Amino acid sequence: MNYELLSAIVGRFAYEGTVSEIKPLGEGLINDTYKVKTAEQDKPDYVLQRVNHVVFPDVDMVMRNIDAVTSHIRKKLAAQGTPDIDRRVLRFIPAKEGGKLYIKELGDDGPTYWRLMVFIDGAITKQAVDPESSRAAGRAFGNFQAMLADIPVKLGETIPNFHNMEFRLLQLQEVVTRDPAGRVKEERVQNMLAEIKKRAEEMCKAERMGREGTLPKRVCHCDTKVNNMMFDKQDNVLCVIDLDTVMPNFIFSDYGDFLRTAANKVAEDCPEMDKVEFRMDIFKAFTEGYLESARSFLLPVEIENLPYATALFPYMQCVRFLWDYLSGDKYWKCQYPDHNFVRANNQLHLLLSIERHYPEMKEFINSKL
Repeated sequence: MNYELLSAIVGRFAYEGTVSEIKPLGEGLINDTYKVKTAEQDKPDYVLQRVNHVVFPDVDMVMRNIDAVTSHIRKKLAAQGTPDIDRRVLRFIPAKEGGKLYIKELGDDGPTYWRLMVFIDGAITKQAVDPESSRAAGRAFGNFQAMLADIPVKLGETIPNFHNMEFRLLQLQEVVTRDPAGRVKEERVQNMLAEIKKRAEEMCKAERMGREGTLPKRVCHCDTKVNNMMFDKQDNVLCVIDLDTVMPNFIFSDYGDFLRTAANKVAEDCPEMDKVEFRMDIFKAFTEGYLESARSFLLPVEIENLPYATALFPYMQCVRFLWDYLSGDKYWKCQYPDHNFVRANNQLHLLLSIERHYPEMKEFINSKL
């Protein structure tokens, strides 16, 4: 986008200082992001972001959730006497008109939605996953949940049924019935469907426990990756970022989804199934950090089902990749015809590896209680 248009968008927010430069920032896959530099030394720089309203159609809900979450964390940090709070939690700038934390811009191609937040100077993100960064991630995401365990506001569900296993299985069954790409009769597909069916009842137990009232929904991040944390130059975690997916869910979402990607020895689309293996060093480090900060609010039923959560997310992603393969590859971008099936098979093999490690996982968790 041209500078004049971006500058005009920034001008609709109640920011401080004089804009001197606007440049693209990062390589985000969902939102367009820019760094807004100010001329004054005593004024902050900012991050301007276009919210992808295809992925998040209810932008108002997204921003109301974020406002509730960041405000609650800010109050907690202030009560604890935490210094430099603007480096510990994101701060969004309200619009000049209406005071909301986003604006709607009308253009030739339809509406776009924008938000402005304070840039955290000197902070970095990490891409590498190792035991050290995994322990920090566990501690950070556990602390994020802990600070929000008593939030008085009921958040909205920004992506309905995002981590609902029953819903994902219904999606799969529907496409199996229709078979739009003519792939259901493939022997390899039938074999995978049999493995999925064999575990379906066990993998849907979170939804059943939720209905029974034995498993609570809490405020979760729902996109727990190493690069969704900001670190200072001394390698201390400053804050959790990318809050668009923050919504009510079972704690398994944050715990299991991190391990699905971080603890696989290979990428999720690696076609060499003999190389797919669950890394117990990553599991132990992340779990140690997570229990350290989340134990204060976790129920026994949540802790005892952490191994289930570890298995749930490769299973769920296997179901989703297979659903897309049978749909004719409509959702995820594919580099070759079998790409989605390879992804599904990779996740199935990760699940099998996790199941072999169940006894060791349970023993490790019990040792930390």
